[in-house]
Amino acid sequence: MNAEDQLEKLKQIKYELTRFMMIYKFALQEMETKIEILKEEFQMLHDYSPIEHTKSRLKSPESIMNKMLRKNSELSLSAVKASIRDIAGLRITCSFISDIYQVSAMLQKQDDLKVLAVKDYIKNPKPNGYQSLHLLIEVPVFMSDCQELVCVEVQIRTIAMDFWASLEHKIFYKYSQSVPEHLTRELKNAADKASALDLQMERLHREIKEIKDAQEDDSLAELREIVVNNQQFNLPASFIKLLGE
Repeated sequence: MNAEDQLEKLKQIKYELTRFMMIYKFALQEMETKIEILKEEFQMLHDYSPIEHTKSRLKSPESIMNKMLRKNSELSLSAVKASIRDIAGLRITCSFISDIYQVSAMLQKQDDLKVLAVKDYIKNPKPNGYQSLHLLIEVPVFMSDCQELVCVEVQIRTIAMDFWASLEHKIFYKYSQSVPEHLTRELKNAADKASALDLQMERLHREIKEIKDAQEDDSLAELREIVVNNQQFNLPASFIKLLGE
């Protein structure tokens, strides 16, 4: 192969790799938009959102290649897409355990998303204490010339679960993936305490909600007010009467 052919080959590889990474980036953007819509809907209609915040990440080509080498897999983009399901990752943090399952149910009801797999590490924690709900979701991405179906890994956790997982990850890599036994025990103990805290906060949340629901608010003035995009609107009494008929 002469120099000119090599240059053209490199250009083609660069184009294909760039396009490949772009579709995963766009899939993450699609998911982030969906989550933002759900978050804003709940905040406006219920003055509460089950979603605290989100964080996304995209594996680098180097990380993808290293994982393929560890798996002793073929180094092709089609093989990568078939064997690595967490190239695009989205983490959703919630306040309460019940919020996790509520968010999961809302995502699974969306017709344009296909749930490929569910791993519930809350009901069945990992031996080290790790807890989270994992969803593998196939997201349609519409490019200029075709539709691509892209797998995104969604992790849904409470704040306590996320804090523990972040600490465990830092310790794991600080010791080059060989954590001393006493730290492993301490981490498992911390995971148990974090789980107990989540359950306690869940009970408090449920009791507060029951108290709030029991307190009837008959303020017609508040019921007539609607706030959309930071603009306040007052519903005419005749309109409320019409809806009630």
